[in-house]
Amino acid sequence: NLPIPLNSSADFPIIQYTDDTLIVMEGDARQLFFLKSILHSFSESTGLKVNYNKSLMVPINLSMEKINHLANTFGCTKGSLPFTYLGLPLGLSRPKIDDYLPMISKCERRLIPTSTFLSQAGKLEITNAVLIALPTFHLCALALPKGVLKQIDKLRKHCLWRGSDINSKKASKAAWQMVCVPKEEGGLGVIGLKKHNAALLMKNLDKFFNKKDIPWVAWVWEKHYSNGRLPSHIKKGSFWWRDILKLLECCPLFKFKMVRPASSGVIHGFSS
Repeated sequence: NLPIPLNSSADFPIIQYTDDTLIVMEGDARQLFFLKSILHSFSESTGLKVNYNKSLMVPINLSMEKINHLANTFGCTKGSLPFTYLGLPLGLSRPKIDDYLPMISKCERRLIPTSTFLSQAGKLEITNAVLIALPTFHLCALALPKGVLKQIDKLRKHCLWRGSDINSKKASKAAWQMVCVPKEEGGLGVIGLKKHNAALLMKNLDKFFNKKDIPWVAWVWEKHYSNGRLPSHIKKGSFWWRDILKLLECCPLFKFKMVRPASSGVIHGFSS
């Protein structure tokens, strides 16, 4: 069974975006019954109804017999890890390259036929705006594998130098390293994905060290650093947290903070 993450709080972690709600709770039929009662009361008072047919119950360390019983009690379908939430692959282990294929395919589809009629400046704008915006949500949440970054860069190179013809063998006019140099220094100012990914993830270090009022921040401090300090060996926690900690190597400010005291289940998805 998945315990409640925070010992200091009896609340279940809830993630909500528009009409999608993610609830992490214990695999207990009694608590599931109470949850369904709350949802029924909410539905009666607001007129908004939960679509149980589209809802999904994902077990963590539960037997198949128990998850079948819980799913039948709640009236929803069963799922398995990994699954996607808002397009992100969620699971207990590091996502594989195959899990990012939908996002890569989305970038590939943007090599639209109209790019054939664009000038070089127009292709540069699409490369540096559209094809960097599409994977931004993933870049903000996860440290993408090198293979995924390489594939997205391949599509960006193709857009910049060859347009929409996916079979074109036209040679690049400049090395990609030069293309990613800022315009002030003689490059084209195209954003480098690896550095962009690290910069977007670094915001999590700020939230962690400043103890922002966020459930995952409180959970990590309570679970791994209850004494209020980061130990010298920092390889603790999930693959996501270990990836975040690797960013300390390129950020002296957080390294300085690291040696001082820091400043002051079952997963359900619902669709309305």
